[in-house]
Amino acid sequence: MLERPAKGGERAILVHLDIGSEGEREHLSEFKELARSANAKTLTVVTGSRSAPDIKYFVGRGKVDEISNLVEQHEAEIVLFNHSLSPSQERNLESILECRVIDRTGLILDIFAQRARSSDGKLQVELAQLKHLSTRLIRGWTHLERQKGGIGLRGPGETQLETDRRLILNRIKQLNKRLDKVRSHRDLAKRARQRAEVPTATIVGYTNAGKSTLFNQLTGANVLQADQLFATLDPTMRKLAAEGERVHDIVLSDTVGFIRHLPHDLVEAFRSTLDETRDADLLLHVIDASDPERDAYIEQVNTVLAEIDADEVHQIKVFNKIDLSDATPHIDYDDQGKPIAVWVSAMDGEGLDLLKETILAYFEGQIKRVFVNIPVQAGNTYAKFRKLKVVCDESVTTYGDWVLLVEISASHLQALDLDKRYNFEIMGDAPLANEVDAS
Repeated sequence: MLERPAKGGERAILVHLDIGSEGEREHLSEFKELARSANAKTLTVVTGSRSAPDIKYFVGRGKVDEISNLVEQHEAEIVLFNHSLSPSQERNLESILECRVIDRTGLILDIFAQRARSSDGKLQVELAQLKHLSTRLIRGWTHLERQKGGIGLRGPGETQLETDRRLILNRIKQLNKRLDKVRSHRDLAKRARQRAEVPTATIVGYTNAGKSTLFNQLTGANVLQADQLFATLDPTMRKLAAEGERVHDIVLSDTVGFIRHLPHDLVEAFRSTLDETRDADLLLHVIDASDPERDAYIEQVNTVLAEIDADEVHQIKVFNKIDLSDATPHIDYDDQGKPIAVWVSAMDGEGLDLLKETILAYFEGQIKRVFVNIPVQAGNTYAKFRKLKVVCDESVTTYGDWVLLVEISASHLQALDLDKRYNFEIMGDAPLANEVDAS
């Protein structure tokens, strides 16, 4: 009777196959970095190629024998696959290799479990792990198929597998409820920022592109920065001081890094965290300028952004690590003369002044001077504009309605959720302050 190996370990053999189409292939160099980030000690790497996975073992039987010999030779404690394995494939491999077998998804989940520090981060990781584990129960452990019983206790009962599945599902429900509270707290904080007319920018990008280093340089924070994948998971927010005429403070947030084929359960579990990305006014897409695979990584990040409904948020590319390439600090513009990319070195600080100017210019450009007509019955809305301190001038019509000249961004104007019972009217753009002075 097969019992799944109870212990794992750090002495690992890596298995990587070139298989399928180019878009579905994993990269060996990235796989090695994942193993290193999980604190695995790589003993050797087994490579090969197949036109399609083997149904029973994923790799061919000859490759299984090769791996088995290497496990015995190197006294390996775990075999890591750079691919997603089915529960039955894991079971079949472990029965022959006589050690734990972990696929790419399980490896990433383990890294996340090591790195989570905040309470909500730990909840999100546990939720992802349990969702993944619930699929591993099927044909995963034969001892779970034995019925409870004994003399006088035999009956229909439930199998141990059914008991474990029920306990896991109950725990998943509990975690979802607790994470719903986390989401509600984040929503309250978001609405508070909107009421205070505070613009928000979120740093996104492929893992290990230098996001945390850039975040620390821009805000003076002390977020962990390390040359490894998923060095930080928990979102961090800090104030980015601005010296503009109409924008004085910007909230900058650092988020979890993305990766090729990020497990769907992780995306779902971290949705409350990633909502900060979706709700941001601006995305700073950090890219490793020295990485030859940067175009593929850009595409992967955009895929995840689309999955979390953040692909419509305005994005400025930040090409980082120019100290490792021949590039110099500069700004790229589109055909309309708007900045679309900034080349910097977060480590050396080169180009950060250009990046700050670009961020400030973007938010300054989002603020419009408009006339707003507010009916006399809507004194509470008039008070909202006054509280935001966005009113530049006002007048009163013969009917007692207010006509306000305000400086406000379109997104924050929409966030005020003007009462539809009254005939609020945006009366059109007004001249900018410097244009009024010039006249």
